[in-house]
Amino acid sequence: MTAEVAVLGAGMHPWGKWGRSFVEYGVAAARAALADAGLEWREIGSVVGADTVRGGYPGHVAGATFAKALGWQGARVTSVYAACASGAQAVAAARAQILAGLADVVLVVGADAAPRGFFRPAGGDRPDDPDWLRFRVLGATNPTYFGLYARRRMAVHGDTPEDFAEVKVKNSAMGALNPLARYRKRVTADEVAASAVVADPLRLLDICATSDGGAALVLSSMEFARRRGVAAPVRIRAVSTVTPTYPNTVLDLPDIATDSAAVVEPAERTFRASIAHAAYQEAEIGPEDLSLAEVYDLSTALELQWYEDLGLCGEGEGAKLLREGATAPGGRIPVNMSGGLASFGEAVPAQAIAQVCELTWQLRGDAGPRQVEHARVGITANQGLFGHGSAVVAVR
Repeated sequence: MTAEVAVLGAGMHPWGKWGRSFVEYGVAAARAALADAGLEWREIGSVVGADTVRGGYPGHVAGATFAKALGWQGARVTSVYAACASGAQAVAAARAQILAGLADVVLVVGADAAPRGFFRPAGGDRPDDPDWLRFRVLGATNPTYFGLYARRRMAVHGDTPEDFAEVKVKNSAMGALNPLARYRKRVTADEVAASAVVADPLRLLDICATSDGGAALVLSSMEFARRRGVAAPVRIRAVSTVTPTYPNTVLDLPDIATDSAAVVEPAERTFRASIAHAAYQEAEIGPEDLSLAEVYDLSTALELQWYEDLGLCGEGEGAKLLREGATAPGGRIPVNMSGGLASFGEAVPAQAIAQVCELTWQLRGDAGPRQVEHARVGITANQGLFGHGSAVVAVR
């Protein structure tokens, strides 16, 4: 088992469409995390920024951007980009620096000011870029893939649009209780069914929006936490950033074909399942040890898939788990008590960090009306474009 690092502080800027720079959101989140940790900015030994990418270029190279905005003070600086897994990569980089003895305390920041509507490719011709190809050759936006995933579940497991709608009902109820969420209104299944079709069978309320927002964490060595009188902090026990295993036989964003398994047998696990498996192995736990999970609900159907990929139930049993109430407040394994992306929307560099913020508050018992009773172990799960795994296990 890898040595643990402490989570001393967590902070966020509320999600929404604010019309301001991502730097403002990241600085607000960073200051909130520092205040939560009881630390001054000048005490931070390193800053890891999750990059905001616009037009193919990082947003001013985020680590240095946030360090400058907070006030140059000589800290080490690192910037990372892994699409939706950027936040987990930033946490992994910060943890590595702490465990290597390069810094006692590290600030991790991610923020975004996302464009309105669905994400689109940067200009120019890039025929060797699979993301460019799927837009230009197929005209396939992200929701197209979400619809394909949903159709696969319907064909293979018998899921229904009504099952998908119930995910939104659950998550919107939690978002209504979260002051940081963008959408704070409960939604009914009838309202989901009445919303416009975007990528059949998914409707507008089945798919997450793009948002502005920011999230930050203050991580430290266990020794630093003890010196500061924090005897029992939330601890990060594992970070999974694995890649897929060849042959990849399930279509995944942004690819437009699968690998042939005619010569090489498929891997034991799909890519998403392998992300969780690696986190469990490193943390020396299993799904039966979890108190809660925060998963990447780009669409309602994708949340059901994560239930299975995390091992919360057997293959094809995600909808059944939902209908039983197991993933709702008070259930056996509550999922997305923050409200999920359904309630927040995508602020790409911030969302994996925001998931860890929610785990931190839950494990401390500070989640207010969203609180999961007796929470001791939590996992986050998402994935980044081009095969970036992303899962974090936190414990208390």
